[in-house]
Formats: sequence, structure tokens, C-alpha cells
Amino acid sequence: MNGPAGATRVWAVADLCQAVADALDARFNPVSVRGEISGFARAASGHCYFTLKDMSGQIRCAMFKRAAGLLDFAVRDGDLVEVRGRLGVYAQRGDLQLVVESMRQAGAGALFEEFLRLKAKLQDEGLFDAGRKRALPLMPRVIGLVTSRGAAALHDVVTALQRRVPHIALVLAPAPVQGAGAPALLVQALESLYALSVGQESEDGPAGASASPAAGPEVILLVRGGGSIEDLRAFNDEALARAIARSPVPVVCGVGHETDFTIADFVADLRAPTPTAAAELVATAREVWLDALARMHERLQDAVTGRLDREAQRVDAAAARLGRPSGLATVQRVGLVSVGRRQRLATRAVLARHQQELMQLQTRLMAARQRCVERLQQRLERSRLRLGLLDPALVLLRGYAWITDVHGHTVTRADQVRPGQALLATLAHGAIDLRVGE
Repeated sequence: MNGPAGATRVWAVADLCQAVADALDARFNPVSVRGEISGFARAASGHCYFTLKDMSGQIRCAMFKRAAGLLDFAVRDGDLVEVRGRLGVYAQRGDLQLVVESMRQAGAGALFEEFLRLKAKLQDEGLFDAGRKRALPLMPRVIGLVTSRGAAALHDVVTALQRRVPHIALVLAPAPVQGAGAPALLVQALESLYALSVGQESEDGPAGASASPAAGPEVILLVRGGGSIEDLRAFNDEALARAIARSPVPVVCGVGHETDFTIADFVADLRAPTPTAAAELVATAREVWLDALARMHERLQDAVTGRLDREAQRVDAAAARLGRPSGLATVQRVGLVSVGRRQRLATRAVLARHQQELMQLQTRLMAARQRCVERLQQRLERSRLRLGLLDPALVLLRGYAWITDVHGHTVTRADQVRPGQALLATLAHGAIDLRVGE
């Protein structure tokens, strides 16, 4: 639309955006840009949207499905890339936009490299070790919360806790979760909760009987919503990591979305994928405890009822026995008769068995005596035969004589006698008097 001569031209918004786009196209396109990926998102249509930035500036970028399909690597926040595309103006919002036609990796971004260096340093010091992680309290009386007052994470955590455990006190230590001064303020907020926890333990002991909002928290939630690596930079701070590591109570870190990881997540006792999940991890729903109590009450009631029924049956049985003493006496009498019968039968059986054993022993004794007599007779006969073989009369029958002196001494050598000595020679039949000639 043209006004009077010399008047300033009044542009329509669409015409101005198109003119700026034409000027950019004529002056710059095609253009190559080097920068760091931030806020990368892939839509359901396959188009990708992200911000390309460096230390001093940033520009919004769009990569349509055709160009995104040609990528040979997985794009992540913090990647340092070189893109080639065309500058333009997105008229619907009036934003400067770079339509990316190709992208290649140029190395890791500065923030991501800083993140990796700090992660390796703290890991070497053992701040990520599973052995130093503590278990969450089963039923905390007070929960500490560190986040920004205006953050959506605060609303999510409060809503989850009110829904699940409205009886548990919540102590908020507000601190900004983004910006240059955020790490120091987050550390200060944590330290304020640590002071409450240490003071409560020294005053009431670890198991105090009651809790109030002024009491020290038994677990601390450190939360914020999702964002780019720059937005989460405060949670990749070394001072904050060391503050979390020296916490006197367990710390649950719920920063960003499920895919976001920060140094605070690795140092904390437990990582939650979202702020709401962090609240749910430290607060078992009241309904769960009520259901457990109801089941315990039901089991206890069943046990007591069963015990009462059994005892009532025992009482009934005892009363039945005591109510009919004559019947009890009859039963006892029948029992005694039965016992006496069994005793007599048992006695007879024992006597019969002993008699049988005695007869067996008697038979065995007679047989043994007979064998002993026979053995002795055989030995006597053998001795008689041997003795008969030694009888001198048998020798004399073979023509020998038994020479003795007058005193009856046997003469076996010639030097035993002297000339003229009288001797007696006994033969097999009879005896002869002899006298030594020489």
C-alpha cells in the first residue's frame, strides 16, 4: 500500500515477513553454520526441530523428514554439528529460522564435554559407587523438597504427595533451578535442609515420636522439569554434586524427563525419571498401607476365631467326659479287662517261648554230652594203642631179654657189672639167673 509522496510505507505483516525472507535469501543462502544442538525433538511426522547455539547466540532450526532421513548418526543435545541450509522467516510466528538440508558431526559440544569430564572425575572419586547409596525410609515423617517456587515440578510433587500421603509433612527449600547463580542457591537450599535434619536427630534422636513441618526431613527430593543441556546446567555443577554426596539423609533426584541424565542423578541415592516419579518413590500411597492393615486385621481375626473354636471344642469334650462319670468308669473297666486279657496272653506266650527254648537247650546239651563222651572214648582208645606199642613184653617176644641186678636196676652197659656178679635175665616167658664170668 503506497501513501502520499514522501510518506513512510506501511507494510502488511505477511508482506514484511516475505520481504525479509527474500532479503535473507539473496544475501546469505545457501548458508553453512557450526553450533551446538539444543532442545532436539523429532515430531510424529518425521520433521525435526532444534536450536543451534554457541556461547553468544542461537538460532531456531527445522529439518524436514526427507533431510532427517539422510542422517547417519543419532542426534543428541550437546552435539557439535555443521549444518547447511537456507535462512528464512517463519511467517506464522515471525521467527528467524534456518531450514537445514544436511548435517554432519563436528565433535562434542563444549557443555557436553564439560559434563563428561566432571562425570569421569567424580566417578573416579567414588561418588557414584553403589556401596554409598542409602535405602529410602519406608515411612518418612517429613519430606524435604528443593525446587523453584514457580516450577511446574513443584506443583507435580505437591499434587502427588497430597494424593498419596496427605498426612506427611513437606518442607520446601526454594531455589532457582536455572541460571548462572542457580548452583550456589541450590547448594544453600540443601544445606538448610541438612541443618534441620542434623538438629532434629540431636534433639529427638533418629526415631522421634512425632513430626511437624519444623522437624528435619528424613528424605530430600531435588527436582525440576525437563529442558536442554543448557537448561539443566545447574544440575551438572561440581559443588552441587558434592553437596548431595554429603547429605545426612537419602536424596532422590528427579530432574528433567526420563531420557535426561545429570551429574546430580549419578550422585543422588536414587534417580527418578520425573519429579512426579520422585514423589511416588518416597511416599507409598496411604491406600497401600490401609490395605495391608486390613489384610493383617483379617488374618488376625481369623486366627483368633479359629483358636476360640478349637478351645471351645476342647471344653465341650472335657464337659462331656466329666458329665458322665459312670460311663467313664465303664470305659476304664473295659480297658482294664482288655489290658488284663492282653497281659495273660502275653505271659502265656512268654512261658511257651521259654519252655520251647529250654527244650531246645536240653536237646543241645544231651547231644553235646554224647559227642564229648565219644571224643573221650576215642582219645582213650588211641592212648591205649600207643601204650600197648610201648609194652616191653612185645620186645621180649622178639627174643630180647631184660637184664637187671639183684637190686632190680636195669643193666644196659657192660661197665655196669663185674665178674662174678649175679644178674637176672627176664625173658618173654620166665626168668634166668645169671652170673658174670668175665
